[in-house]
Amino acid sequence: MKKSIYQIGIDLGTVNTLVYVSSRGIVYNEPTVVAFDSKTNKSFAIGHTAYDMLGKEHGKIKVVKPLEGGAIADLNATKVILKSILNKIKINNIDFKKSTLLICCPSEMTTTERKALEKLGKELKINDVFVEQEIKAAAIGAGIDIFTAKGSMIIDIGGGSTDIGVLSLGDLVVWDSIRIAGNSIDKEIMKYVKNKYGMLIGERTAEKIKMNIGTLRDDYNEDKAFKFAGRNIKTSLPDKKTIKQSEVRMVILKAIKAIASRALKILQDLEPELSSDIFERGIVINGGGALIDGIKEYFESITGLQVDIIKNPLTSIAEGTKYLLKNRGNYLVKPLD
Repeated sequence: MKKSIYQIGIDLGTVNTLVYVSSRGIVYNEPTVVAFDSKTNKSFAIGHTAYDMLGKEHGKIKVVKPLEGGAIADLNATKVILKSILNKIKINNIDFKKSTLLICCPSEMTTTERKALEKLGKELKINDVFVEQEIKAAAIGAGIDIFTAKGSMIIDIGGGSTDIGVLSLGDLVVWDSIRIAGNSIDKEIMKYVKNKYGMLIGERTAEKIKMNIGTLRDDYNEDKAFKFAGRNIKTSLPDKKTIKQSEVRMVILKAIKAIASRALKILQDLEPELSSDIFERGIVINGGGALIDGIKEYFESITGLQVDIIKNPLTSIAEGTKYLLKNRGNYLVKPLD
């Protein structure tokens, strides 16, 4: 039987990993987490199954999140996840030697880390492996035509890092990256809860607080409350407390202000022609951070520009790999559909 040739695009995110396969679309979308047997160091679960174990492990289980702040913290765990995913999505009868693998990573990832990812791909027996910046794929996946001479600006607020970039003629003209994003906001909420309420909570509880009452608006009529459970520091016993929306806003605002500061710096340093383009086209916000209530209005008030939240902020990078795979190294020409 003749083997099939595929193009595979992977959005290797700090929080979630998504996989696009040519002719099949997005076939995998699960947390970037892997569980190991502590004794044998063999993996036995990835994705949702491993994520459900976070904060509940015992001595025989080790749960690992291989990316931290948009960078690879555990290369072996990353390799395990990639290998397991390719097996899990069951690409039958694939000719790996003739297929292409694109791995998308944060802009801040070092050359050494990129080479390590390329090497990982080849260890998976795929000869044609290349690494691209997530923000480029995100812009394409959001429906932005980055191949024209018109400049476009995108802010991609992910889980581990935030990438900010201006694209024109198929590539990044200027970009910046900051390791402040969804995960760091969760950790700040954990710290606030510890200091204010004397309670220890995990990242998953902090994320629930953020998702349920997180906002950047200051004009809400009701200061919503959210009950959360954790361990009381004084008694060392399980306990429940209530946190207000205004408190969570204060924590989120501090992080978003840092991101906005970087975005303003890029805008202030742009060439005049690109500034004109961005004034006309505005800014696009992508990633999990795009779902924070009031983020559009906040960035509009800070920049004075039109801001749009894309319709597919959690999947745009994986969807954008389709076009980067078609172009494979030539970004001066718009890829054919």
